[in-house]
Amino acid sequence: MQTRPKRADAQRNHDLLVAVATAVIAEEGPDASLNEIARRAGVGPGTLYRHFPTRDALLVAVFEGRLARLCARAEELAGALPPGEALVAWLRALLAHARTDRGLGARMMLPTSSAGVDCWAILRAAAERLLRPAQAAGHLRADVEFADLVEITAGLAQAAGDDERAERLLTLTLDGLRPR
Repeated sequence: MQTRPKRADAQRNHDLLVAVATAVIAEEGPDASLNEIARRAGVGPGTLYRHFPTRDALLVAVFEGRLARLCARAEELAGALPPGEALVAWLRALLAHARTDRGLGARMMLPTSSAGVDCWAILRAAAERLLRPAQAAGHLRADVEFADLVEITAGLAQAAGDDERAERLLTLTLDGLRPR
């Protein structure tokens, strides 16, 4: 069965709710108040629930948008920078992503997530686009795997008290991942 496209005002409300939810989740985490999201978007709670019947449905929409931007960044960097530089720049973008999602990424990447898409596979494809060329060019140890990079970066994002500290820890970690 084919679904009809949303009316223009309904699409605007949907997009507005996702944008506002993205900002509120960056401030308060994935358990942020749905009523607060609706209030900041200037719509009633009923409008929010018509578009997103559950919290998970809204979280999926927010995370998919963030994940798509992160993966697009990998493509941009792969075409614009040498392999080692592209990987480092993308890991910095991943670090910033992890620092602002306040646990949303960890929640959506779980096998029990209701995302309905394999977020891990999507992220893997973007990372592999940068990882293998960086290894082939000798900028990264051959035994480093995709999961290593994601888990290290996510751990640094959680452990660091601020962005400056997170960047320092990432730089030190990358030094340890270079071939000897």
